[in-house]
Amino acid sequence: MALSAPAPISTHHQIGDFSSGIVSLDEWLKRRALANQATGAYARVHPETSVPLERWYRLVKAANWTSMDDIRHAAPRSKVLNRDRVRFEVAGGNYRLVAAFDFRRQIVFVKFVGSHAEYDVIDALTVAKF
Repeated sequence: MALSAPAPISTHHQIGDFSSGIVSLDEWLKRRALANQATGAYARVHPETSVPLERWYRLVKAANWTSMDDIRHAAPRSKVLNRDRVRFEVAGGNYRLVAAFDFRRQIVFVKFVGSHAEYDVIDALTVAKF
């Protein structure tokens, strides 16, 4: 088997075969790696979002939210879109982040990060950019 240098994970990579031997850990690693990479990659292209996205990430990582009410309380400027999706304002409202929440498993899925204008042309209830 030939090894290559580390590269960012993208949708063309076949991560389905990855196995640590613990199914729940595998699922968490796959989702977490893609989500972390998504927000980090966006911040590299749009440096003005770097600090706000890091702040959002720290807020979410430290949270133990069990409902949309918990999110509303912690992030009052967020907007609940449906029973599992929330839109967050980033960088003073110039950018938007849409995330889906699985409260039972305590997992957050970043579905979209983009400018206000880009957000205006997507369907926030179905978008799955990352």
